[in-house]
Amino acid sequence: MTSLDLGVGLARLRTAAGGVAAVWHRLGRLLKGVLPTRLYARTLLIIIAPMVILQSVVAFVFMERHWNTVTRRLSAAVTQDIAALIDIYNSYPQDPEHATLRRIAQQRLGLVVDFLPGTELPPVGPKPFFSLLDQALSEEIRKQIGRPFWVDTVGRSSLVEIRIQLDNAVIRTFARRNAAYASNSEIFLLWMVGTSLVLIVVAILFLRNQIRPILKLTEAVENFGKGREVANFGPRGAQEVRRAALAFIEMKRRVERAIDQRTTMLAGVSHDLRTVLTRFKLELALLDEGPEVDALKKDVDEMARMVEAYLAFARGDSGEQAEPTDMAAFLDELAYDAERHGHHTSVAFHGHPVVTVRPDAFRRCLSNLVSNAARYATEIAITGHRDHRWLTVTVDDDGPGIPAHLREDVFKPFLRLDDARNQDEGGTGLGLSIARDITRSHGGDISLGDSPLGGLRATVRIPV
Repeated sequence: MTSLDLGVGLARLRTAAGGVAAVWHRLGRLLKGVLPTRLYARTLLIIIAPMVILQSVVAFVFMERHWNTVTRRLSAAVTQDIAALIDIYNSYPQDPEHATLRRIAQQRLGLVVDFLPGTELPPVGPKPFFSLLDQALSEEIRKQIGRPFWVDTVGRSSLVEIRIQLDNAVIRTFARRNAAYASNSEIFLLWMVGTSLVLIVVAILFLRNQIRPILKLTEAVENFGKGREVANFGPRGAQEVRRAALAFIEMKRRVERAIDQRTTMLAGVSHDLRTVLTRFKLELALLDEGPEVDALKKDVDEMARMVEAYLAFARGDSGEQAEPTDMAAFLDELAYDAERHGHHTSVAFHGHPVVTVRPDAFRRCLSNLVSNAARYATEIAITGHRDHRWLTVTVDDDGPGIPAHLREDVFKPFLRLDDARNQDEGGTGLGLSIARDITRSHGGDISLGDSPLGGLRATVRIPV
């Protein structure tokens, strides 16, 4: 084999492997679209699917190897008895009434036999839907007797009627159904299906108890991520779930302890700085009025405002508890405040208005957005929408907007854009940072985009 042939073979092998990988990838995507996404449903599928497959295989093997075989052998035995009676009928014609033949058939073979001279076979009727017995009897009669026949396996529930055309008569035979058919096989299938249903019910009840602690843990994590109180939560369920719950509780304690330490430290810093600023104001108040004193007073006021902004950003309003809030009235208050400052403001809300948030923090978030819009625009539109998963609030304006490549940068703390809308006299560059921090503490986020009014659109989206 030359190197060229080897290269061609390797290329074909790679092509075949690539085709198999593509088919496997498409099959995986198809299964992902069909299979359930929830853990409870997937676990049930893992339990039920092997059980159904196993029982289907058992039922098929039983039907094919036992039920069919037993039915064929019973049908063959009944056919042999009928064939023996026909042989006796043909070999011993000296009994014109056939009383002895009837007695032997009934007492020894369990068959009721009658001879119908001068009659024909009835027309063939419709075959039953489940015709295993009909097929087995018909096949055995054709093989062992080889005469025209007529079989009725459905006319009487407990008997099977067989008619066979003889030379000068028709022999009619009634046999018990259970002598020609494995009639007790349904009991096996019934027991199999019944036990399967019992096992499935037990599995469902067991899985519900196992899944419930996971759902409780998920709910506690979601509430903690949204800034809500996690009440009456404790480790439950299997050992792995308990370990995860204990890890979450310990993490929650560390986070709350760090927040408490930061809040305490900031309270001390705030007190010390306010004391110094108050002393400055007192000393300035004792000085004579003049341009220099007025400038110093403005600087002190500016410093006080900056300190409050820095402390509010670092504190993040983390001590407030979440509670149900009427968002429609909430937005109306924001619009009223904007209207009082001379800005034309429209407000609309769609959906159920009650949403669980930290009211003061969320008001500050939206107030920062509305005041930011009011600083650079004359027309403001506030719109709220609430569905089963999300609360979305948009603040539109007709101002100059922010360039698309800078819309993410404006959320950085202390960042002030030279030509952007968030630069203001005495501003600290923390308004949008505080708004995003509050939104993310509720489990959501803020995004900026183009407004239908021609300016900027700020979109707040939090889970409900």
